[in-house]
Amino acid sequence: MVTPRRPRLVHGIDVARVETAIAAAERLTSGEVRVAVYRFYFWGDVRRAAEAAFARLHMGRTRHRNAVLLFMAPRLRRFAVIGDVGIHERVTPAFWNDVARALETSFKRGDLTAGIERAVATIGDRLAEHFPPDPTTGNELPNRVVV
Repeated sequence: MVTPRRPRLVHGIDVARVETAIAAAERLTSGEVRVAVYRFYFWGDVRRAAEAAFARLHMGRTRHRNAVLLFMAPRLRRFAVIGDVGIHERVTPAFWNDVARALETSFKRGDLTAGIERAVATIGDRLAEHFPPDPTTGNELPNRVVV
């Protein structure tokens, strides 16, 4: 008898649901969305850690420079959203502020997974407006959550 796999949780984040949201968002665009969850407590700056993760994950190497990283530090209840230059040229700071406010609200409610799913969908929709699917690029980055 095969037992169903239980969802893998990382600090209250359902990784399988987030990966499903990433795949769904990326079907609409040539843009790339990644989610990184920092599992351990650290005293550093979340933004700087996110920028380092963006570089380490080679997110600046997409053909259209349209990758976005959601970097989560759940124990700190902090996060950062980093977008590459291609998407920054096409959206206003108000867009990033709206994404951040929605994530912050979810963190306060304790529903991290739903907040990340909504953020990924919102980012995917905006990427789709500016970067339609491009069969020549394919899926440039893995859809897996980085832990």
